[in-house]
Amino acid sequence: MVARAYTVAFEGVEARIVEVQCAVSPGLPAFSLVGLPDKAVSEAKERVRAALTAMSIALPSKRITINLSPADLPKEGSHFDLPIALALLAALDILPRDTMEETVALGELSLDGSLVPVIGALPAALAAAEADRRLVCPRACGAEAAWVGAAEVIAPATLLDCVNHFTGRKVLAAAEPGEVEERSGARDLRDVKGQERAKRALEIAAAGRHHLLMVGTPGSGKSMLAARLPGILPPLEAAEALETSMIHSLAELLDEGGISRLRPYRAPHHTASMAAIVGGGKGAKPGEISLAHNGVLFLDEFPEFPGIMEQTHQI
Repeated sequence: MVARAYTVAFEGVEARIVEVQCAVSPGLPAFSLVGLPDKAVSEAKERVRAALTAMSIALPSKRITINLSPADLPKEGSHFDLPIALALLAALDILPRDTMEETVALGELSLDGSLVPVIGALPAALAAAEADRRLVCPRACGAEAAWVGAAEVIAPATLLDCVNHFTGRKVLAAAEPGEVEERSGARDLRDVKGQERAKRALEIAAAGRHHLLMVGTPGSGKSMLAARLPGILPPLEAAEALETSMIHSLAELLDEGGISRLRPYRAPHHTASMAAIVGGGKGAKPGEISLAHNGVLFLDEFPEFPGIMEQTHQI
């Protein structure tokens, strides 16, 4: 009989539900992992085996097959360790199968069974809420994921804690949301003396959410003024903060699970690659444009950015 747990695969900033199926059948002892896994996911079976050994759980002398469905969706990242372990424990009747089928999990396993934090806990919590399931993630990710109030978040420190929770030996309390980052040390427009016309232009741009092109000689204060623009923008609304934090979660920019209400400010150097600015590359990571979502993107030396002059000539 097949046991199931669930996790997510990331496509850009979106989290797609992935079903982790485990079948333990008679045959030569083997541990197979299928479903288009990358190298990090393929290595999960060794981490899972070592973590179970640390808990004094021996794998049976049977054929163990793990399938990650849908099988045509690429699977990347070490966060598949925990759901694979949970599905396997359910197949061995150590964990209740019906409970695992209501669980979305992500987390990397150490060889001693402790859970290592991973990226994307916030998008995973949103996906779990949409699927009406609970989320299990490492303790370090719990405060971040708990911001999605529609999903119950369990944040164990080890795989043993997770087993004890689902078997009723030691039930864990649901994770609490992290602290909201306060506006401390932010650059303030009141520190600028003079530059009245430039400050007035910033205020108009902030009030109307306009783009702004600053032209001037080096040292005239363009970068200084741009860095203070977020300080006169209103704090992020709750929906905006969650949306922005989802992107920052995938880029590992959230500190201790706290969601920021500050407008992001990004100022990439003009020598940055196109992938670093617009995103993409292996795993489709967010670029500077995405990281500045709902905030300020400052492109200093704008004509020097790759592709800008070519497109300008075409226009």
